[in-house]
Amino acid sequence: MQEYFEFGIGARVLYKLGLASELGPVIDELGAQRIFIVADKGVTAAGLLGPVIEGLRGNAEVVGIFDSVPANSSVATVMEGAAAARAAGADMILAMGGGSPIDTAKAIRIIVTNGGHLLDYQGYNVISARLVPMIAIPTTSGTGSEVTPYAMIRDDEQNLKLSFASRYLVPDVAILDPLLTRSLPPTLTAATGVDALSHAIETFVSTENSSFSDGLALTAIDMIATHLRDAVQNGSDIDARGQMLIAASMAGMACANSYFGVIHALSHAVGGKFRVHHGTAISILMPVGMRFNSAVVPERYVRIARAMGVNAGGRSDSEVIADGISAVATLSSDCGLPTRLRDVGVPEDALPELAAIALLDGAIYHNPRVATEGELLELLREAW
Repeated sequence: MQEYFEFGIGARVLYKLGLASELGPVIDELGAQRIFIVADKGVTAAGLLGPVIEGLRGNAEVVGIFDSVPANSSVATVMEGAAAARAAGADMILAMGGGSPIDTAKAIRIIVTNGGHLLDYQGYNVISARLVPMIAIPTTSGTGSEVTPYAMIRDDEQNLKLSFASRYLVPDVAILDPLLTRSLPPTLTAATGVDALSHAIETFVSTENSSFSDGLALTAIDMIATHLRDAVQNGSDIDARGQMLIAASMAGMACANSYFGVIHALSHAVGGKFRVHHGTAISILMPVGMRFNSAVVPERYVRIARAMGVNAGGRSDSEVIADGISAVATLSSDCGLPTRLRDVGVPEDALPELAAIALLDGAIYHNPRVATEGELLELLREAW
């Protein structure tokens, strides 16, 4: 029996085909009048903003569009966007895109509401009061940032990814519209989908797991194992797109309550130092992290294997776990993702520094197996 756990869902989640162009009633409920949009160039180039802006007419005014968000957003980007939002007199932030624009919008909210510099708020629970309202509209099925209390922002001066965490960072409303994910290229569909899978897997074995997060995580694993290949191979498969969008948010809700582990700690280090796409780094590091943790919570990895579709009947736990880890690796390779750190430009002589960085990453504190710097280095070498 679990002696104690806490579980909360801060965002209101709405799902519907075409919903992103029907936001008027949602805006009215939030009481906003001056909307500042945060996106990236890919969203703009794909023409995804047009229907959203048109759907806001008569309910609110769009006072600014900030679409200069890079794939790994930075402190400087946040400060630039926040200055534009404050100058425009924005009273609500609308984020549209993948994890980077949504995380950037969360961080912009901090400065719009409280002023100062973003680095003043780095860490956990530094933000202690409500922020200006925010709507998050994901165009990828990966980070689950639309329902989480986290923002990961890169500090270019330190070559590190910084964590900002507070329940007040959770967007007020998450809009899940599968039509917006159809234009996502196969490689990004794969990388973001594997990222969502890692959220569910790490949450399920976290020291902070609960019955609530377990249910969300296992369901998300099953959905991703079933639908990711179809979404990658046929981007117009709207059912696969919708199932992946839901699974990513479910995994996000789970990890928002039960946290990450060694896989994310290592991936944050790799992404912060070498600007490797987060989902791509995850795809490389997830099998080695799973093998490392399976030694201490084997029963959990058996259940993960079953959710991945592995037939566990009549076989030893070790065989089932090995097949489960293999199923995860095969899913990544089937979707065209790289399998080695050397393939994404990480030099071998950088591995000791990456291990040292990962050891200090906040994600590692809820890992089921305590890792030393030397063990982290061995995992990186295994993945190199």
